[in-house]
Amino acid sequence: MNKTENSNGRIVAIVAMFCIYAMISFVTNLAAPIGTIWGYKLAGNSVLGMMGNMMNFLAYLFMGIPAGNLLVKIGYKKTALWAMAVGFAGLFVQWLSSAVGADTVVGSISGSPVTLNFFIYLAGAFICGFCVCMLNTVVCPMLNLLGGGGKAGNQLLQSGGALNSLSGTLTPLFVGAMIGQLTSKSQMSDVAPLLWVAMGVFAVAFVIISFVAIPEPAGTGRGGNVKYDHSPWNFRHTVLGVIGIFFYVGIEIGIPGTLNFYLADQSATGAGVIGAASTIAGAVVAIYWLLMLVGRSLSGLISGSVSTKAQIITVSGVAIVLVVSAIFIPKDKAVKVPGIVYDPIENTSDMLATAGMPTDEIMAFVGNPTVEALTPYASAIKEEFELEPAEVVVNVTTEPRVPVSALLLILCGLCTSVMWGGIFNLAVEGLGKYTAQASGIFMMMVVGGGVMPLIQNWIAGAVGYMASYWLVAAMLGYILFYGVAGSKNVNKDIPVTEEEETDQRSL
Repeated sequence: MNKTENSNGRIVAIVAMFCIYAMISFVTNLAAPIGTIWGYKLAGNSVLGMMGNMMNFLAYLFMGIPAGNLLVKIGYKKTALWAMAVGFAGLFVQWLSSAVGADTVVGSISGSPVTLNFFIYLAGAFICGFCVCMLNTVVCPMLNLLGGGGKAGNQLLQSGGALNSLSGTLTPLFVGAMIGQLTSKSQMSDVAPLLWVAMGVFAVAFVIISFVAIPEPAGTGRGGNVKYDHSPWNFRHTVLGVIGIFFYVGIEIGIPGTLNFYLADQSATGAGVIGAASTIAGAVVAIYWLLMLVGRSLSGLISGSVSTKAQIITVSGVAIVLVVSAIFIPKDKAVKVPGIVYDPIENTSDMLATAGMPTDEIMAFVGNPTVEALTPYASAIKEEFELEPAEVVVNVTTEPRVPVSALLLILCGLCTSVMWGGIFNLAVEGLGKYTAQASGIFMMMVVGGGVMPLIQNWIAGAVGYMASYWLVAAMLGYILFYGVAGSKNVNKDIPVTEEEETDQRSL
């Protein structure tokens, strides 16, 4: 094979990995915004609302090591194909929760009935977790390898991560737009079209990847016959990096996930957002993922000259400042967010039409919003939307505003954007043939994205949403430590290639 063919094959492989990276974010970021539906239905319990996210990431704990072993036994391409098939199944099961079990009550929580379709949804989220774990196991080491490791490897990881962030930006935006005004009437069927689109993407991607030639690194696709005298656990910087990945994913998901609940919550404990709070929350959270896109794009440009270590130290330090500042700023300090389009008149018109108000009366109300005009329809508005007439008037006459603290939290997207690729790049440096095994261990620790946000939402329920971000600040402190001291490879004496191991045995 000549150099041109090698170069073309490398480019095709990079494009394929970038597309898979985007699919990972799409599936992962469905869980938290969809969870607002379940949280609202189950007595407004945000912890239960995050259970789908928890199941998604819990799968990593079970699949991380097997996924790494799959790379060794069947190779990167076949592992990716199996992952997409599993992802299609998981999305189908989630869709099934919109069609089956909604009328079958299996228990209750705080007086709210728990139906069978909630558990069907959790099962689908768990299956999707297997998919994204397998895909992550393929993408990260492959991009690092295709980039040649070091700064160049990190540059490719961050560039691929930019597409991942674009997908993450669009997902909560789409889900929030489909849900609109979150009420007890909101159902999984509201987001069913998005699930079908996702299934279609997986089906098309499966066919495309089937015909793409993905290079297999040494030590993979051999049926597991490679001999290992050591393991990634023998490398201190890798072990500390594994802990860093656990905390990082908890940070990445916890910041926007809890923020979504905070902004969508229209009770006294919420952010006090006026109007279609779920739509506004989805738009704000989308900005977080958009900033991750910007951050990864910038990192992709500078990583050829700026070390991964320097980037990790800088972004973790800045993120700590942003999070702590957000905790202390009161929620009544709010601003209009540019770029968020919300038409309170149109939203309220649809609401009043649903409540049975004639068109001519709706037009008169829009021109002169009064509580008296809504009195004949008060019971219908209360039943359908759980709003009082006075609240409807406020929704029409008040411009939606978002707390400044929320804006500081979404700015963290610039910081968290480079952490995944950076930590992975530092933690696998010098691992050689142990990289595939390490990738499986890293994927297992992605369970932190389910565990830590669940703990954060439990804290939020106990002491308030913003106070829960002290947990995020503590995890960011660990990332800062890893960048400063924990990432140094102090085990360079361990042989990492078959040739080195042969030479060592001959001494």
